[in-house]
Amino acid sequence: MTTIALIGAGGKMGCRITDNLKDSTYDMRFVEVGERGLVNLEMRGLSAAPQDTAVPVADVVILAVPDVAIQKISADVVPLMKTGSMLIVLDPAAAYLGHLPGRPDVTYYVAHPCHPPLFNDETDVEARRDFFGGIKAKQAVVCALMQGPEEHYAIGEQIVRAMYAPVIRTHRITVEQMATLEPAMAETIGAGVAMFLKSVMDEAVKRGVPQEAAKDFMLGHLNIELAIVFDEAGNPFSDACQVAIEYGRPHWLKEGWERLFEPERVREQIDVMLHPEKLRKDI
Repeated sequence: MTTIALIGAGGKMGCRITDNLKDSTYDMRFVEVGERGLVNLEMRGLSAAPQDTAVPVADVVILAVPDVAIQKISADVVPLMKTGSMLIVLDPAAAYLGHLPGRPDVTYYVAHPCHPPLFNDETDVEARRDFFGGIKAKQAVVCALMQGPEEHYAIGEQIVRAMYAPVIRTHRITVEQMATLEPAMAETIGAGVAMFLKSVMDEAVKRGVPQEAAKDFMLGHLNIELAIVFDEAGNPFSDACQVAIEYGRPHWLKEGWERLFEPERVREQIDVMLHPEKLRKDI
């Protein structure tokens, strides 16, 4: 039986993983020190295990902690790990910047959920409202074997499928590719575009459109527009819409946005995320 030590088991992400693994076939050790986290574990009928005793016996250690804390926490955890064990981190940021300790005898595995897709076949009401995933809605996951023997990839993938369940598929990529996906694609640009779209709707409301009408119109149009762009709808934009797109693009889309995907800019984005005090207003 594989022994897993879950660090931060009572935190926001930790609780999601705890709920999926607490009744699994894995021998779980739930590590938590925060007052609120301890209460969360108690509410689930679980007891916290001391880090110093849980980590040395674990075959796999999962760090369910904030990105900004991974460097510090991994510096305490990794030296306690036994040779041949595996560390799983849930985001590429710290790994990409080289913030994990040097332990060539320990496997480093990075896994991040894709979250339930916008276009899906969910029929259950709870599943349709599970926007994050890991509860009812099916999602994909990206995985990277950063270091360690090749056979450890399958071991990590099996654990990832259990902790992010239900999982429809996994994608094997590199840590560098994962950093391209997040933050560059999904957060720096994707989340920014989402907030921009909300601002666009708010502007229509400011100009007199009833808010409920504006929201229904915006979300309905985004549904079909995204379906067209991502080849889900099977039909193109109308001729008039394509003209409107070309007319508006230079007014709201800054040229050169592709530079955000250049390795040095990706590294800069992650560095700022982990050290928000470095954020400059001109970035």
